[in-house]
Amino acid sequence: MTRPRAVLAMNPRLVHAVFDEAALARLRRAADIDTGLVLAELDSARSRDALAGAEILVAGWDAPVVRAEHGTERLRAVIYAGGVAATCLEDPAALAARGVVAANARAANSGPVAEYTLAMILLANKRVLAGERRYRASRTLPDHFGAYAGCGNYRQTVGIVGASTVGRAVLGLLRPFDLDVLLYDPTLTTEQAAALGARLVPLDELMAHSRVVSLHQPLTPATRGQIDAGRLALMPAGATLVNTARGAVVDQDALLAELRTGRIDAVLDVTDPEPPDPGSELWTLDNVVLTPHLAGSLGGELHRIGDAVADEVERFATGRPFAHPEDLAASARTRVW
Repeated sequence: MTRPRAVLAMNPRLVHAVFDEAALARLRRAADIDTGLVLAELDSARSRDALAGAEILVAGWDAPVVRAEHGTERLRAVIYAGGVAATCLEDPAALAARGVVAANARAANSGPVAEYTLAMILLANKRVLAGERRYRASRTLPDHFGAYAGCGNYRQTVGIVGASTVGRAVLGLLRPFDLDVLLYDPTLTTEQAAALGARLVPLDELMAHSRVVSLHQPLTPATRGQIDAGRLALMPAGATLVNTARGAVVDQDALLAELRTGRIDAVLDVTDPEPPDPGSELWTLDNVVLTPHLAGSLGGELHRIGDAVADEVERFATGRPFAHPEDLAASARTRVW
């Protein structure tokens, strides 16, 4: 059987970060691919020739945007080492209309984000960060029976906004704990939410009753600024907002205003802009945990993404359906990246 021709397009530094030698060997066995050639641009004749001859585009972060004039007549599949394959396509709907299929590694990347989120939820409910600050300041042990009223992870309420791939992974990790889990997702029924281990409620109710609110909705026109001043004000005093989704799903000015009061805490792995402006109070507020977009795969975790991409290339090359397909037409309708 003739192997399909494939080409890599991403930041060249990512190739060996994402693909270990075993995964690169799998790519070469499944496809006719030069793993030493990585398209970081599509302006040179060499890059355009490589793309024009490819049936499979194996793309990743910082991939150049593929346009019709780049020559995609032979292209049959886009496999993306990241969340959304359509991010590297100028017109994903047009490619979908002529039968180009796509897959992404979103599921492979969801595990580390969910693990980070679980850790932050558990620490937030224990009030670990506030306790650490008080301990440093007082240098004495607190009254463990009187100083921690309302703390802990027994029968606390946690709110999950969005049953996305990551949101579902978080819900799965929360199952062993004695927590009341609320879920807001307008695409689900009450029964579907219950099957995920959560109680479906309106967003305002979730904000008003959750000790920790964790955001997992995609960034779309409908969700931009969805967590606004009114919804932040609904959060109980001492509650924590965790954002590993996108910074822009939260009204950043409203969040800063609420955080300045000290009434709530925040764990922010994403912000808008990213990073925050050098003078932003997010850098200095002691009720904010600010991390540099590290919840997702990093270090050795990136190899899980490389293995997932190699899996999909093997599936396509042997005529099997993708394990994690992406609807390019649907991605085009909701694209906000």
